[in-house]
Amino acid sequence: MVAEQQELWDGEGEEGEKQCYFIRCAMMEMDGLRESFDRVVAKHALSSAKAQEAVDQILNELEQTIVKMQMMTDSMESVDHSAILAELKAKLNEMAPLTQLEVCQKELNVALSKYLKLIEKSFSPDISKAYRNVDFEVNTINNIIANHFYRQGLFDLGDLFIRECGESDGASLKLAFQELYAILGAMKVRNLEPALSWALKNRDQLLQNCSMLEWMLHELQYLEMLRDESAKLEAIEYAKAHLAPQEYRGHFTKLMGCILWIGQLEQSPYCELISPERWEKMAEEFTRQFCSLLGHSSESPLRVAVSAGFQGLPTLLKLMTVMAAKKQEWQAMKQLPVPIDIGPEFQYHSVFVCPVLREQSSDENPPMRMPCGHVVSKQSIMKLSKSSSRPFKCPYCPSEAVASHCKQLHF
Repeated sequence: MVAEQQELWDGEGEEGEKQCYFIRCAMMEMDGLRESFDRVVAKHALSSAKAQEAVDQILNELEQTIVKMQMMTDSMESVDHSAILAELKAKLNEMAPLTQLEVCQKELNVALSKYLKLIEKSFSPDISKAYRNVDFEVNTINNIIANHFYRQGLFDLGDLFIRECGESDGASLKLAFQELYAILGAMKVRNLEPALSWALKNRDQLLQNCSMLEWMLHELQYLEMLRDESAKLEAIEYAKAHLAPQEYRGHFTKLMGCILWIGQLEQSPYCELISPERWEKMAEEFTRQFCSLLGHSSESPLRVAVSAGFQGLPTLLKLMTVMAAKKQEWQAMKQLPVPIDIGPEFQYHSVFVCPVLREQSSDENPPMRMPCGHVVSKQSIMKLSKSSSRPFKCPYCPSEAVASHCKQLHF
């Protein structure tokens, strides 16, 4: 396989063809691994079935022998068990259960041995050649690991790690995530009071991030109140106080329609509003907003880095093998000769480029969201509007906007 890859690499084909060939080779090897694994699974299932069949046959012969002995004893005849035992021994020798098991086990061992050799051939145990030589700051790595434990709710493990590595930072982040898990724990039993208190305390920052979190929490609280037939008036007053119709008029009308089904929301056309999946999504959204206000991503950076690296590692190792055969050093390259596909979940855009001016955003020229939902840079809005009060047309849809109604986005 390496020889074929090197031969094509030295050829005069187009770069895209080389990349496609490289990817196809990797996919073929993965298919081979999958087929080998399936064979091991099939052999294991066959071996288990044969073993169970042999055990069942032995048990059946033993049960029949015991019945014969009991019948002889009950008939008051002279008891001579030696003949019956000799017959049992002859049947077991004829069945040869150990031989059957040895044959199945041998076939399983052969398939497993081939699979292990294929794994060793396909994957190099030395992954150090797949990453650049960089200097790691031990303190930074320790804090990343400790923070991972805290954000997963493993507070005792995080404290133990901090003590053993001699770090002093992390206490503030631990307290923050302890608060998060306390709120999420309350949400699991459909208690929204802690979440609402947090949202009220951080209302300004949530509004600055254009978050609907507080409104969504009030919505769920209102729907929970409607599950109790005696709380109709209380639910209506709650909606008047916390669910402003001018902000989400269409959805507000649906919420008011739920009043007709008070105490029977599970059988209503609005049952999806109180489904367990809705609560799970609410917990995920709360976690995202909580982490955003802390200046952290909603996913653990350590988990993302390890997961992305795990997906990209096989391609990198194969590239290293090909480059080593050509006696070339890949770390001197500014760009890899093949794409590393790690899936859309690991693709991030940390820099916003204005689709109108084709310029990257900055602190002086941040991205702005128009009422229609399209996003352009602040300078684009200023050029389009020419004043803060003059309406202008969105460059992507027929909607009109005013500069003062556009909201700054924060990344």
